[in-house]
Amino acid sequence: MKHPLARSPWRTTAPPSLSLSQKAWLMRPGALTAGLRLLGTVELRVLREFSAGLTADEACGLRRPLRSAVWIREVAMRINGVDCVVARSLTPLQASHGIWQGMRRLRTRPLADILYHEPSIVRSAFEVARLVPGCSATPFMSTVASVSSTAGSHTTLLARRSVFWRDRTPLLVAECFLPAFWQMQ
Repeated sequence: MKHPLARSPWRTTAPPSLSLSQKAWLMRPGALTAGLRLLGTVELRVLREFSAGLTADEACGLRRPLRSAVWIREVAMRINGVDCVVARSLTPLQASHGIWQGMRRLRTRPLADILYHEPSIVRSAFEVARLVPGCSATPFMSTVASVSSTAGSHTTLLARRSVFWRDRTPLLVAECFLPAFWQMQ
């Protein structure tokens, strides 16, 4: 039997079959919300904020033990009233009361408000994935499906994730581009 992480959809390079636009958005440095604002009016809707245990896929991304307690924030971002991106951010629960406590106070502000103003925060390289129903990123896919009915079908969705490090403490951010986003291009 294969190790559960062997089926992880996350890769360090974008699939060569993607368009130049898809690759550019998946690997776009800086705050995603800043890029989205170039396309129209951006609104952020908080879907849920809660504590849970790490799944195998997310434990690998955060470099923490399976089922470790984490704080999770899930949001949907709209451009001109259309849901375009779903994001799931998580950090160790203890860090959400300490070094990453700002994540708990954002309300409808983007996470970028705390990530890009502190020079001590370092971002990892991106990982990209083609997400399909039933993939190992199940909690993330469930969140995406709660926003977009296409996520429940056989549609493949493109996503990216990276880890922000502050004083050796991680904050993983995963962002999934919904089909409506690519139609705006």
